[in-house]
Amino acid sequence: MPTRTMRAIRLHEHGGPEVLRYDEVPIPEPGPGEVLVRVHAVGVNPPDWYLRDGLTNLPPETRPKFDLPVIPGTDLSGVVEAVGADADGLSVGDEVFGLLRFPSFDGHTYAEYVTAPASDLARKPAGIDHVHAAGVPMAGLTAWQFLIELGHDHPSPFQAAQHRPMALDAGTTALINGAAGGVGHFAVQLAKWKGAHVIAVASGAHESFLRELGADRFIDYTKRRPEELVHGVDLVLDTVGGRESSRFLRTLRRGGALYPVFFGEYDDGETAKLGVTVSGTQVRSNGAQLADLGRLLDAGTVRVAIDSTFALADARAAHERAARGHIQGKIVLTVAQE
Repeated sequence: MPTRTMRAIRLHEHGGPEVLRYDEVPIPEPGPGEVLVRVHAVGVNPPDWYLRDGLTNLPPETRPKFDLPVIPGTDLSGVVEAVGADADGLSVGDEVFGLLRFPSFDGHTYAEYVTAPASDLARKPAGIDHVHAAGVPMAGLTAWQFLIELGHDHPSPFQAAQHRPMALDAGTTALINGAAGGVGHFAVQLAKWKGAHVIAVASGAHESFLRELGADRFIDYTKRRPEELVHGVDLVLDTVGGRESSRFLRTLRRGGALYPVFFGEYDDGETAKLGVTVSGTQVRSNGAQLADLGRLLDAGTVRVAIDSTFALADARAAHERAARGHIQGKIVLTVAQE
């Protein structure tokens, strides 16, 4: 019997967007605890271009192992096509979405079909289409695990202590830096859902978008430095992170916390003197938490913003769009259905 094939994007070498190749490869077979998903849409995330670049931005000891050629991608929305042994709770024809096998780079979602652990999937919210559902998993779970519930006991590669989200309520003020991006726009909405007063930091073009999502105050970082305008906040979620993240320590009250999504460098002496903490984690696949998010999406409490869509074959153009920055919401690849 001839091998069934599909189209997929693969990396045969590391480099810029031009190394993304549209190949014909065998359709995978689901193993125990897995299902085969016919992919309708794929969320594009920073780890996709980290993998494309060869993970040069990660310390060597934290780099997951993988072999070339490799199919990138972690996020998907699609329909269950086949069910492996012990893949409980899912049936052929179910519409599902998920973040696959993260933090490994074995998601392989830039493809027409993919095998997925059933535990990484949740039923797609009926009220949103596959494009919007594909924009949720990594960004939505990152915001959820930083702000609402960690949901696992795996150690963080960035710190010894387990991340413990601060309780958010009407008495909490949260500043979200990079508020218009994938993680940021979910974080604004989740903090508002919990009743917090939300300060959104982004470029001026995103102000009306972020106020629609519930931001109480907006700061255009291209005009004013947030650390000069804001003081005494309880929590900063910095989705940008990196070298400049420590400037947000000065916006916090004593006892406040900075959560960097991309860990930067922080001076222990400075944090001790200010009486604040820095805490982070690494997002992990979690179908149960996605189901919780799905209920908020179905209720309209949280919505997904789509920056742009590209056909799977045009993954290079999607990565070029990401590189230009100033993204509002999520970039999604669409997979044609015959």
